[in-house]
Formats: sequence, structure tokens, C-alpha cells
Amino acid sequence: MRDYCIRAATSGDLDAARGVMLDTVYRDFGSGYVPRWHGDIIDLDGAYVAPARHTLLVAVHERDGVVATAALDARGPVHPPNPLSLAERYPSGETAQLRRVYVRPGHRRRGLARRLVAGLLDFAAAEGGYRAVYLHTDPAVPGAERFWRSLGQVVCDERDLPDGQGIVHFEIPTN
Repeated sequence: MRDYCIRAATSGDLDAARGVMLDTVYRDFGSGYVPRWHGDIIDLDGAYVAPARHTLLVAVHERDGVVATAALDARGPVHPPNPLSLAERYPSGETAQLRRVYVRPGHRRRGLARRLVAGLLDFAAAEGGYRAVYLHTDPAVPGAERFWRSLGQVVCDERDLPDGQGIVHFEIPTN
């Protein structure tokens, strides 16, 4: 793990972080860039770096540069498309939402995502004012659901809902 540095993104990291994210939505999600879902990826500074109580962390490899990302913002899940019960349970301002936890394939299985999430949780605790830590994942992405189940608890599995999108929603313990 000496080959990696986990830190807050700087303005010089944003293009490389964007590259990690866009590669992930094209390769792993198969959706490609969809503005209503991925608009934050284009404006990383406006979404995660500049706003108070938001952050973007990167894992930087000594040879390969930025190889992983993880973001946190103070926006809860929006209804629609998310179930109304989740929007009510996790209101904006009181919810730390984890986003864009992505690791390049050649750097997976080295604990980077876990270290990045720990950094986001430390950030949320230091900022204060967050009542809950929330995230959602697409279980079709290999390893994603298993990873998040190892860190949190499922609060809504849309695969069980008649009109669900197939997304799984989690809460991560804060202590």
C-alpha cells in the first residue's frame, strides 16, 4: 500500500479523476455518460471541491497517477427516481451521501475503496451535522453489492419493489 496516497483532490487531479469516473460509467455500468445521472462528473469542482461539507478523495499511485475516486456530498436521494420513503428518511443537509467510489480495474482488490470510504466517513465526522451516511449501488456491477454489504446495511432493495429500478440503497454506520 506504500505505492498509493489517499488524499483530498486538488484542482490538478480533476481531469484524471473525471477519467476514472467516465471510464467506470462506460465500462462497468454500460450506460455511458447520462447527463441527468452523471452531471457531477463533468463539474467535479462545483459538485465536490468548492462546496462546503462536500469532498472528493483520490487514490494516487506513484506510477499510474489517480487510480480511484470517492466523493461525499450533503444531498440526500431525490424522489423521483428514488423511492419517496428514502428521500424522506435521508433529507439533504442532514445526509452525507457517498458517491463515485470507483477503482480502476488494475488497482482493485488492494483495499483502496475501503480506505477511501474510511476517509469519507472521517470527513463526515469532522464536518459534523450529518445524521446519516447513505449511498446506492447498482448490483449488476461486479463486486459492488458485496462490497457495500460488508460496510453497511441495506435499507431498500428496489429489486423487491414492483416499479423499482433494481438499485440497492444502504446506510453506513457512523460510529
